[in-house]
Amino acid sequence: MTYCGIDEVGRGPLAGPVWAVAVFLPTRCPKELFDSKQIPPATRASLVHTLRRIGALWSSGYASPHEIDAINIRNATCIAMARAYQRLATLLHEKGVKKPMTALVDGKDDPKIGIRSIPIIKGDAVIPEIQAASILAKHARDLVMIHYSKHFPQYGFEKHKGYPTLAHRRAIQSCGLSAIHRKTFRGCHSSSQNP
Repeated sequence: MTYCGIDEVGRGPLAGPVWAVAVFLPTRCPKELFDSKQIPPATRASLVHTLRRIGALWSSGYASPHEIDAINIRNATCIAMARAYQRLATLLHEKGVKKPMTALVDGKDDPKIGIRSIPIIKGDAVIPEIQAASILAKHARDLVMIHYSKHFPQYGFEKHKGYPTLAHRRAIQSCGLSAIHRKTFRGCHSSSQNP
């Protein structure tokens, strides 16, 4: 039976998208793959190159802050995962690779992606496919938030990636909300002006 791994990053931030990756590993995963939250950024970037070198195939999907506010973070996360999987399925078809029969999904939610999915709590600590997806998702979302920091330099997104640090909360208090803040999240104030 063939598997793909799916994981997301960015449920907790006050700003930016929730980002998911679906990954297919044709060969054995390197031993150094483990939960992306425990890996320094430089090591994560190196592991992305390692995954590319061993022939891993992956795709991203995300849900925007607007979608998160409209349908809540849980539903938006499932949508991001489904988008990542559908793009992976298309990529595999283009490459002539048989579509996985099962998706191993980090967490407790079934994203309803059209194939059998198995939610695994803390799967990013034990399942290579999920570990790879975790690394790829964290690396990609960090790059997105660094990009946003150039448009909204007053918030320091390049440092905290949108998470509710003290510096970020203080920036919201002094500057109001940006276009990428999640206005329904505690810590964001919908009455604030958008810079």
